[in-house]
Amino acid sequence: MPSGPNKSSVFVGIVVGLGISACLSIHAAAAQGEDKHPAVVLETSVGNITIELDREKAPITVDNFLKYVDSGFYDNLIFHRVISNFMIQGGGFDPQMKEKTAGQRGQIKNESGNGLSNKRGTIAMARMPAPNSAQNQFFINVGDNEGLDRSGGGYAVFGKVTDGMDVVDKIRKVKTTTRGMHGDVPVEPIVIKSAKRQAKN
Repeated sequence: MPSGPNKSSVFVGIVVGLGISACLSIHAAAAQGEDKHPAVVLETSVGNITIELDREKAPITVDNFLKYVDSGFYDNLIFHRVISNFMIQGGGFDPQMKEKTAGQRGQIKNESGNGLSNKRGTIAMARMPAPNSAQNQFFINVGDNEGLDRSGGGYAVFGKVTDGMDVVDKIRKVKTTTRGMHGDVPVEPIVIKSAKRQAKN
């Protein structure tokens, strides 16, 4: 007949349980302390763009984007696709139109349908036709593109421009051309010199 738990094992169980609870409490406190609306500054060759991210509505997308920012992945890449009445897209190619693959983190879950809409001034993830195929490329809407909220599974919005829409508008008006297989490429490269988190006051 199997024996029941003895007092020492019960004590150990209580201690371990308390330790786990403490760890969970620390984790919960850390999560609560996370910045729900971090800001990133894109320093471009034509001016700065400040973007406020929405971790509450798009936690997976925001954390993915910030990992690319913090690693310096976006530094010296370009806005490689510019459609004047639609959007400006970047985060994937260098000035020679060579795709940057080193440092890519893999595809993420599509967080479209989170209550954020592809309206002018918002930032969203670019992707392949498959809904859950976004990685590092992003775009800034220069018009109200609510149709993208549902198109092919939707394009996930994860923040908005809070300063520098004049720079966005400057970019959307540049002359574009075709380079290889890529259309709508700015004739003069619009370089993202750096992408950095904005320090909180």
